[in-house]
Amino acid sequence: MNLSDALKVAEEAGVDLIEISPNADPPVAKVVDWGKYQYQKMKEQQKNRKNAKAAELKQMRMGLKIGANDLEIKLRKIREFLVAGNKVKILIFFRGREMAHQELGYEMIEKIITALENDAIIEQTPQMAGRNLSIVVRSK
Repeated sequence: MNLSDALKVAEEAGVDLIEISPNADPPVAKVVDWGKYQYQKMKEQQKNRKNAKAAELKQMRMGLKIGANDLEIKLRKIREFLVAGNKVKILIFFRGREMAHQELGYEMIEKIITALENDAIIEQTPQMAGRNLSIVVRSK
């Protein structure tokens, strides 16, 4: 259908002619009520925005002298956060003279990474910030 015929059809129906795909051969156009079309697009965008969930950054803190069972409980909780779609910042804090043995903190981080290797991807490498050693992980 050529442009003049399409405009006549739209005018007779009392609605607008909207070009949907101008780069197509021939161009694709639609005969719709412009106000209703805009309203529907706006409602669809609002619905998409409402359904979109931003990934939260959860934090799991643990000391350098954490027991094996306590560590397993923390790892289980980290896995729950990852399944829920959140990123997790794992933070190991040093107290007093523990700062002299930062290598123990890096060993603990490696232990945690190996325990989570099936469930998580490391997003941020281990880094010291004051008395804290931290990494950020996200689900695969």
